[in-house]
Amino acid sequence: MAVRMKNLLVLPFLLLIIISSTFAALLGQGNEDENTRLVKSYLSKFYSPEGEAVATINMDDDVAVTEKLKKMQKFHGLRVTGKIDAETIAMMKRDRCGVPDVEQFTLNPGEPKWDRKNITYRIVSYTPDMHEFYVEKAIEAAFKVWSKAAPLEFKRVTDKVADIELSFQRGDHYDNSPFDGPGGTLAHAFQPGSNIGGDVHFDEDETWTTGGPQGHNLFIVAAHEIGHALGLSHSTDQGALMYPTYTYSDPRTFQLNQDDIDGIQSLYGKPDIPVKGPKTPEACAPSTTFDAVTTLRGEMLFFKDRYFWRKHFQSGVQLEFIGTFWPDLPSGIQAAYENFETDNFIVFKGNKYWALNGYTIESGYPKSIYQLGFPNTVKRIDAAFSDEESGKTYFFVNDKYWRYDEIKQTMETGYPRLIAQDFKGVGKKIDAAIQQNGYIYFFRGRRVTQFDPRSKSVVPPIRKSNSWLNC
Repeated sequence: MAVRMKNLLVLPFLLLIIISSTFAALLGQGNEDENTRLVKSYLSKFYSPEGEAVATINMDDDVAVTEKLKKMQKFHGLRVTGKIDAETIAMMKRDRCGVPDVEQFTLNPGEPKWDRKNITYRIVSYTPDMHEFYVEKAIEAAFKVWSKAAPLEFKRVTDKVADIELSFQRGDHYDNSPFDGPGGTLAHAFQPGSNIGGDVHFDEDETWTTGGPQGHNLFIVAAHEIGHALGLSHSTDQGALMYPTYTYSDPRTFQLNQDDIDGIQSLYGKPDIPVKGPKTPEACAPSTTFDAVTTLRGEMLFFKDRYFWRKHFQSGVQLEFIGTFWPDLPSGIQAAYENFETDNFIVFKGNKYWALNGYTIESGYPKSIYQLGFPNTVKRIDAAFSDEESGKTYFFVNDKYWRYDEIKQTMETGYPRLIAQDFKGVGKKIDAAIQQNGYIYFFRGRRVTQFDPRSKSVVPPIRKSNSWLNC
């Protein structure tokens, strides 16, 4: 096996994972000393040039720390307060890559990229967690993510030193960036260049998988790290592969975000076959619509594609990935409602539904919607809401609606009925619905209609749907 000399003075791209097994761990729980240590460590690693020490800084008084906190909050789309709040602590505890987010980080002078478009790679060593065949397929798929978006060709070699060398290492593996065992450093990579440039190392003390959500998905991590190995830095776009935090995505349905495509094409140009990727939804964009809306224990959740906005009246609005909290749920939730009788909430896609107890999927799900009493002609639920006082849940399908008794757990007779008959003025087809403060709110496209069930009439004016996201 060919061996090449390593330049130990080069700083790597470091993917740092702070493992959190439950959502509660993301909420900033813990004493003040723990949070202070976390903030100091986080700012030192990701918001200080060359990891300058902040351990001795007074966290309450130091202006520099306040400014770094503001930078961090702005980068991640949080409220820019410069203070250590629960929202900031939650973000700092998330799985993320260790590359600094806003400070200058270059390994080579000028623009870091390969000077050619035919790039070789070699898998130097394997993990016992996966069969070699699946390791090779995951790595190959990770490279294809980028070759589809830019005129790059990747060729795997086995008998010579390659441009990008990938290996599984443990502990101190002599590159000035020792791994720290399970739950710490996940992987790191180097920007394009000679010697160690472009190489990717995975921490062997982690558990590597082909799927999710248990362990770490090799395809997702490799695709992110290869992006660094090609010269990309981090993005502020939360939906981008190159966003700092790690989020599991099903490799079978993975699509490179348009922000990543724009980034790689800025370095290497466009491929012969044009390619477009999904864009991350923006709360206040004029075109913003919702797939489903529900309340959840004092919060509101607005679903859109593989994302949802969490709205809490004290902490504002935050865009999240469905896969971050419910890795086993599909993207594109089509309807949702809070079940006040069972203190959980229900989500629908196609002819299946899931019951969620906070951030845990109840056992035995998904189930078929036909178990609720829908006829086989119903293929999906468009919208739903539940009336806390009566225990009745309303389901909307095309221009009709059904009513379900949560206490008796039966579909009521006499349904379906026409939406236009009982909810005059709201339109025929509903995207999402909720009941709040005695009113029903129907979301249709970019508009939301307030309906008074007592007078059975629409309450003007009709507003934009994203006005609910403080827009």
